[in-house]
Amino acid sequence: MSGKPELKGRAARLAQLLPPAGGRGQAARAPFVLLVVVLLGGGLIGLLVLNSAMSEGSFQLDDLKQRTKELTDEEQALQRDIDAYSAPRALQRRARELGMVPGGDPAFLAPDGTVKGSPNPAPAAATPLVVAPEALTDPPATAAPTTAPAGSAPTSADTPTTATTPAPTPTPGR
Repeated sequence: MSGKPELKGRAARLAQLLPPAGGRGQAARAPFVLLVVVLLGGGLIGLLVLNSAMSEGSFQLDDLKQRTKELTDEEQALQRDIDAYSAPRALQRRARELGMVPGGDPAFLAPDGTVKGSPNPAPAAATPLVVAPEALTDPPATAAPTTAPAGSAPTSADTPTTATTPAPTPTPGR
């Protein structure tokens, strides 16, 4: 008799399904263990790469949020400037600086050619603060140079002077 007990019934049928115990079962275990270790190592490396990518994305998101906040603040400041320049008082002040005057009551032409209303010229404005570019380049016709005696140093009265014109006001926002 062998050292193995005889199996009967259900245990015998199960024993037929299983391969006989021997060296082969032990040898098949090593590749399986190696496969499990490789899969676990690969999974850990994959998680590390994924975690690094998510951290990098989070930093980029924070930078973009900060940039968006800065651009929003700049947009709001520019909108405040636009609102200040387009306010009625600011427009009126700039128009006066350019020499414009209120037009008064308008007159209208009817389709038949008659004038409705009484047309009146706009009141004359004081000296405009802004001068046309042609006036800045042409020398004044009234200023005539005077000659100084020979040997004397020129003085400010001897040199011709141009009419003093106020500097044009810059357009806001440019």
